[in-house]
Amino acid sequence: MRESTLQTDDGGHLALYSYGTEDAPGGQRVVVVGGAFLTALIYRPFAIAFAKTLGEGWAVDVYDRRGRGGSSEQPEDYSIRTEISDLALVLRETRAKNILGHSLGCSVALNSVQEFVGSELEPEKLALYDPAINIDNSLDMSWFESFENDVAAGRISHAWAKFKRGFNATGPLTRVPEPILAGLLALVAPTRAARAVKTLLPTAVGELKAGMLEAEKAEDFSKLPAGTQFLVGAKSPEYFHETAKRLHAAIPGSGFALSPKMVHGSIPAAARELLDELTDYFRS
Repeated sequence: MRESTLQTDDGGHLALYSYGTEDAPGGQRVVVVGGAFLTALIYRPFAIAFAKTLGEGWAVDVYDRRGRGGSSEQPEDYSIRTEISDLALVLRETRAKNILGHSLGCSVALNSVQEFVGSELEPEKLALYDPAINIDNSLDMSWFESFENDVAAGRISHAWAKFKRGFNATGPLTRVPEPILAGLLALVAPTRAARAVKTLLPTAVGELKAGMLEAEKAEDFSKLPAGTQFLVGAKSPEYFHETAKRLHAAIPGSGFALSPKMVHGSIPAAARELLDELTDYFRS
């Protein structure tokens, strides 16, 4: 693994971690754009396994987006423009020609690649797993203001409960009253994962506001590269299925695949079935 620090134009910095063949050419490098509440460290097992599955001569690059891990905090004027500029910096540094987005990282990837089309940064391959982006108001964000207030007031369990319910719109969590759900989540507060969530909640407020609060139209992304691949975990919340299908229908030449047995967290968990699907796509 090679670790490096990239200096951004606004005075910040990004932590970048590269796995696999150190001098792999751009066509054999995949940049992973991670989701909310997830650091590059959490993606490390996946990146190691993915680079190994891709084979000799390939590399996987993972960076900490703003406000997490080894990267600097979100700047005061943080927006989706910050994320686009950061991804462009990573692509120039690594020379990678392939991008893999996960969850909210798909919003970053979609908005970025839409701008990169026709430039030297346009990827040869773009894969998006369980895309989290607000297409045609497919996700009810009416809970966001209350979530933001809870984070500001330090009501972490209540904020986390609102987030979980918001993104599991058709799942069993919707049937659990918020006070009860908040109480259940408070029970796991001492765990390492829960402490990481607490640390990243303020960052989540900024990135949800930038990438999810304003609804976008699927047709806005119709200029994405032909061959863009959407993947969805069969056991992921229905919201991700609907979002991927809408985007797939609007993007000419794109593909759609449902991954049996996979869940939303199957990428960080380095699930073998998903690793094989992604390898087949990027190596094809």
